[in-house]
Amino acid sequence: MKGINEQKKAELDTLAAQVLDAQHELDQCEATVAALTEKLNLSQNLLAEGESNTTQAQNNKTLIDAVVQSALDLQNNSSIAYKEIAAADSKTKDLAAAIKILMDKLIYSAEMINKLASIVTRKKALNPLISDELVSMINTAGSDANNAVALTLVALQSTFSATASNIMSEGALALENTQAITLYQMLTAKTEENKTASSLQLYIRAYDTAKINYTQADNACKALIKQLNDANRILDSAQVKLNSLQSGLAAANAAALAS
Repeated sequence: MKGINEQKKAELDTLAAQVLDAQHELDQCEATVAALTEKLNLSQNLLAEGESNTTQAQNNKTLIDAVVQSALDLQNNSSIAYKEIAAADSKTKDLAAAIKILMDKLIYSAEMINKLASIVTRKKALNPLISDELVSMINTAGSDANNAVALTLVALQSTFSATASNIMSEGALALENTQAITLYQMLTAKTEENKTASSLQLYIRAYDTAKINYTQADNACKALIKQLNDANRILDSAQVKLNSLQSGLAAANAAALAS
């Protein structure tokens, strides 16, 4: 720059360097905001999936509570006539037991998938290289497993209703009482197929797990929102700083050329 003394040139060089540094800082802030925005979008999707799973688990728990109460009510209502009946409907009992075994396996599978989904979600938050498709597939598998459990519950309830109808039509009040007791015990007591908990306890645990997973996803979303808000504030400050330095450099250049 002809006509500009060494001092002014040094000042301009310093301002230019500050502008470059401010631009670099702004670029880093923009990259941080973009990364956090992507993370937040994924976290919000997982939160919506967790909310759906929690609702499904709650519905399943409500349904199992209704089945247990139906079995208990039937047991109480038929106990008076227990001694009058000797026959038993073995086929219905076998079907109910088979559905119960299947139901326990489905509950266990759903619980394992939900635990895996929780682990993958936490890992994903720490390692963005984990495939979004993998996270989505695991959560979809969890939803499918919960739906299968719900359908099995409906089948069990239908079997129970059919049993009650047959017993009433045949006047088999004693059989009704026996099967009500058996069903109630199957739902509320430990079995050989499931040595750790009853079906009722499994549904309660599945619901509790779903709530925990939802809470974790909700907390992750809130944390990311705070981080994103902070990053946006830093980005705004960086933009203001860059604009100020650019204006200062332009003014200094103009003054230097005019001198």
